[in-house]
Amino acid sequence: MILQVMNSPFDQEQVELLNRLLPTLTEVQKIWLSGYLTALHKTEASAAAPAVNQPVLSKEVTVLFGSQTGNSQKLAKKLSEKLKEQGLQPTLSSMSDFKPNTLKKVENLLILVSTHGEGEPPDNALSFYEFLHSKRAPQLEGLRFSVLGLGDTSYEFFCQTGKDFDKRLEELGGKRLTARVDCDVDFEDSAAEWIDRVVASLNEAPAASSLASGSGATVRSETQQTEYSRSSPFQAAVLENLNLNGRGSDRETRHLEISLEGSNLQYEPGDSLGVYPNNHPRLVDELIQALDWNREELVPVDKNGNERPLLEALTSHYEITVLTKPLLEQAANLFPDSGLQELLAPGREQELRTYIKNRDVLDLVQDYQLKGVSGKSFVSILRKLPPRLYSISSSPKAYPDEVHLTVRKVHYEAHGRERYGVCSTYIAEHLELGDSLPVFIQHNPNFKLPQNPDTPVIMIGPGTGAAPFRAFLGEREETGAQGKTWLFFGDRHFSTDFLYQVEWQRWLKDGVLTRMDVAFSRDTDEKVYVQHRILEHGKELYQWLQEGASVYVCGDEKHMAHDVHAALASIIEREGGLSSEAAAEYLARLQQDKRYQRDVY
Repeated sequence: MILQVMNSPFDQEQVELLNRLLPTLTEVQKIWLSGYLTALHKTEASAAAPAVNQPVLSKEVTVLFGSQTGNSQKLAKKLSEKLKEQGLQPTLSSMSDFKPNTLKKVENLLILVSTHGEGEPPDNALSFYEFLHSKRAPQLEGLRFSVLGLGDTSYEFFCQTGKDFDKRLEELGGKRLTARVDCDVDFEDSAAEWIDRVVASLNEAPAASSLASGSGATVRSETQQTEYSRSSPFQAAVLENLNLNGRGSDRETRHLEISLEGSNLQYEPGDSLGVYPNNHPRLVDELIQALDWNREELVPVDKNGNERPLLEALTSHYEITVLTKPLLEQAANLFPDSGLQELLAPGREQELRTYIKNRDVLDLVQDYQLKGVSGKSFVSILRKLPPRLYSISSSPKAYPDEVHLTVRKVHYEAHGRERYGVCSTYIAEHLELGDSLPVFIQHNPNFKLPQNPDTPVIMIGPGTGAAPFRAFLGEREETGAQGKTWLFFGDRHFSTDFLYQVEWQRWLKDGVLTRMDVAFSRDTDEKVYVQHRILEHGKELYQWLQEGASVYVCGDEKHMAHDVHAALASIIEREGGLSSEAAAEYLARLQQDKRYQRDVY
């Protein structure tokens, strides 16, 4: 083929060059050259295309958190700060404050949520959760999302709320930015990795780019070195450790006073103190003996490979008092001939739940005759010993540089052995005055006194649930708040279990506490609890609500909190002349307005 100048876009010199080249090319070379020129043309055309034709990535990111104790909220704030550093525009909000009808406009959604109770959403996530799972939820085809769930693998419905959100957003048409991450009690590392991946996905850059400047990693490192936190606790000195129960009581409740001097740790009434305990020395010794280990064997205690003697590791670093399904699955892999695979087989879920309840790692070792592995191999399947959170029972204005706790010792017999609450027993039996205790402040913005000091306050806290209300009243005394206060307190016996009786009576005398109603369940033939006292005084309580009172509940979530909620609903229905549905909506509005807050566990 001869190329002619008249029917080509080439000049004479180019035509001569092509006519010399083309006859020398093989068929393979001609095909390759044709493909190369086509690809080159497409690349240049794409590069030359106007920028307006490129998809524009939105810089706006909505960050929603659902949190009962504050962990999800704290992580959400960290995430928002990092998004700002990357030039993105985050909007941070509690789920309870987010307007669901704006969800359709959201392009990038990040959800951080804990799971409460038996797989339930936390209080400030409930309204958004119900909206998203209702028929009113919109289709979200243009949404990109990612979910971080916080939970505890010792609960059957581990991170269930996060899983529910993740599934529902996909059902509504959303596309995942990154896969959901479910965090156990030692959530810091997993959460940090999720945050890095999310930021990278939003920027459509490699994950490493979000750390290119070193700001993310450096900030975490410097923070841990200069501020006391969950990952870097303060070694606090014990000032006082008293038993609050009287002689003859079948309970032991410790009043613990701890020095925060020199820590720069700040807290408010309603916050919690995180405490890192030690496992019971008897349980540690029995576990080492059962597995025939050398207690001086060095084993890793963190992801950095730092090692400690086995005795110290099992005492202070690893959880050995709780069985979880993930632990049993890992143990089945480590001990393939143990028979654990049969317990984990499909269809035996109820049997597994029954076995796990009230058993510990020593039970597992003895029941399934687990032997033949090193301590180093075994600790690799254990999770970190998590801190225990306790509601603070002091006002920082009343006790500067101190924090007080009210801790009931847990001990019971199950499956032929005596069992101990890890932290409560450590405090009651092993903590002496002058000893140091690793602690950190867990801020809880979802359990706070009203900003207006004239607002009436109703406090419901049986047993150790009264702890934060001692802090509330101490604070109101120091600030001179004038709002009415009403405390419902309960326990077993008036004579031996009336915790802080002298202080309540002094506050009643001084007018700091306006009213107090008590219920001592074992002093009467028929057991009487705080919910019964609430129902007895329903008319007055409803009047307080109508006057704008805020209600606070602290204590046992499984029984007491549910019974109190039902009692409040019953009062609102009866005294307000409302239907059960309208009474439920009344309570929901109280929660939405932060006039009904709970610190339950």
